[in-house]
Amino acid sequence: MSAARERLLDTATRLFYTEGVHTVGIDRIIAEAGIAKATFYRHFKSKDDLVVAYLQREYGRQREALESVPGAGYATITTIFDTLSDISCGPGFRGCPFLNAAVEFPDPAHPVRRVVDDYRSWFRELMAERLRAGGHAAPDDAARALLLTRDGVTISGGVGDKDTVRAGIAAALKLIG
Repeated sequence: MSAARERLLDTATRLFYTEGVHTVGIDRIIAEAGIAKATFYRHFKSKDDLVVAYLQREYGRQREALESVPGAGYATITTIFDTLSDISCGPGFRGCPFLNAAVEFPDPAHPVRRVVDDYRSWFRELMAERLRAGGHAAPDDAARALLLTRDGVTISGGVGDKDTVRAGIAAALKLIG
């Protein structure tokens, strides 16, 4: 990846995550990244392409982090949710970038929503795989419940409700365990 593309993505990531995708214009991203407009368009055809690249990069980052949690079965799910709890209740957390983008792009056929859907499908399948490894009787249903729990963690954590996050995770893990 070129240095200019990396600066664009770094700048877009910071601005999109802290302020929202639709509130941040291309001119601001270009100015803060310190690149020429032509350089932007050399790397991205449109702002939507930049948003997709931002989400794909975040998807890759989360995938690498969560798939690398050691162990198998329920223990890894507990570790994953402990990590999500810590992140969502930590300083600077402003919600899930995928859920935030889904709210801003309501059309399910939009390329941004396809990345969001891919991420959510991947997370659900990661949970199902870990549940199967733990011998769970209904891993697909439990994985859907864990996806919903994950969504709730990011929302409650984003509004600073640590007690609800921790209680919700504990209840969900108890139900699937």
